[in-house]
Amino acid sequence: MGVKLLFVVLIVNINLVWSGKHDIYEGCSVHGVVLNNDEELNILKELELKLNLDVWQRGLPAVRDAVVMVTPENKPEFFSTLESHSIQYYVQLDDVVQALENHEADVINYKMRRSNGAMPFNDYPRYAEINAYMERIAREYPDIATIVTAGDSFEGRPIKYLKISTTNFADTTKPIYFMDAALHAREWVTTPVTLYSIHKLVEDLASDERDLLDVDWIILPLANPDGYEYSHTNERLWRRTRSYRPEINATCYGVDGNRNFDVNFNTVGVSPDPCSNTYPGPYAFSEPETRIIRDILLEHSGRIQIYMNIHSYGNYVLYGYGNATLPSNAMELHYVGAAMGAAMDALKLSKADYYKVGNSNLVLYQSSGSAQDYGQVRIGVPFSYTLELPGYSYLFQVPPDYIEQINKETWAGIVETARLAKLFYTGGL
Repeated sequence: MGVKLLFVVLIVNINLVWSGKHDIYEGCSVHGVVLNNDEELNILKELELKLNLDVWQRGLPAVRDAVVMVTPENKPEFFSTLESHSIQYYVQLDDVVQALENHEADVINYKMRRSNGAMPFNDYPRYAEINAYMERIAREYPDIATIVTAGDSFEGRPIKYLKISTTNFADTTKPIYFMDAALHAREWVTTPVTLYSIHKLVEDLASDERDLLDVDWIILPLANPDGYEYSHTNERLWRRTRSYRPEINATCYGVDGNRNFDVNFNTVGVSPDPCSNTYPGPYAFSEPETRIIRDILLEHSGRIQIYMNIHSYGNYVLYGYGNATLPSNAMELHYVGAAMGAAMDALKLSKADYYKVGNSNLVLYQSSGSAQDYGQVRIGVPFSYTLELPGYSYLFQVPPDYIEQINKETWAGIVETARLAKLFYTGGL
């Protein structure tokens, strides 16, 4: 059997496996909610907790609409509550199942067009492909790249990251740039950005970017492998980890990894419902995945100048704190964040929103137990950010044809922040 025919057979088999996979979203729809003020935002927050809504984007009053997925059971109360408060809403996706099936078809067609092999940073790679790429980089470039197995996920998957350094991290005059991705499983478009960063630093460093090796790099492309794999095989919109605690709840798995850090834990922006997407877990660092991020931050505390916790979607560069207070270096945080946003905006597609930069609570929503806040408060990382990548009009289902564009523009922002980090670390600013 020829390679091309074999690939077609493989795709047909994948289609058969995927058929019916999205039935759990039968009758669900996604709606934009027009928020004009904080009062309307608070009404939506109350609905989120009461109905356990899946809020895809919380919105910025008078700037950006909220985006909410509603189940058939929740629609009557959701719509009636909005209407009783004269809050406008509209249909963004009338059929979630169809939208997810279209997304799967986009991925299949993309892979077929690239049947000779797409690099993992220009694709939606699976867990094994991600690790294989990092292992190859470490094997072929041992003078600059080292792979580290940090520990296992709840389900026993080794979680790996790359250390990139010309001095094997021995030169303490060099700041460290730490980035991770896919702590929220359904945010597939985040992992390619980290893999592309590895590619640029190790395999394709431009002559005018040699100064980036004056910085040491830690890149963790897949922080939540269990949830990520589950979002490929079972539930495309799965967000949480996959830990199982039947003594707490016998049917609901996982916690919101970005609410599980030991900083203002379980105070604001969380739900006590173990089935909620914002359930923080039974205690801080209950998840091995968040403990791994914690341990990396602790191991290199004092040298990590930038921590970039990468998410999607919405075009935001956010900094602490999630309870609406500000770090003492808020001006510097905003300066570096704005420089990043401007670098990405300079390359963005016309259909994309401009990046919004600011405090995570004031610009987006209140939160507690976030990786961003933990890095700044507990570790003392001067520049700790949450980066929300573009979703365009596709929300979480960004077609893979957009990956290269997102990689290119995000890399420009990463380059800008790395250079500023070096200047701040050496006292140049």
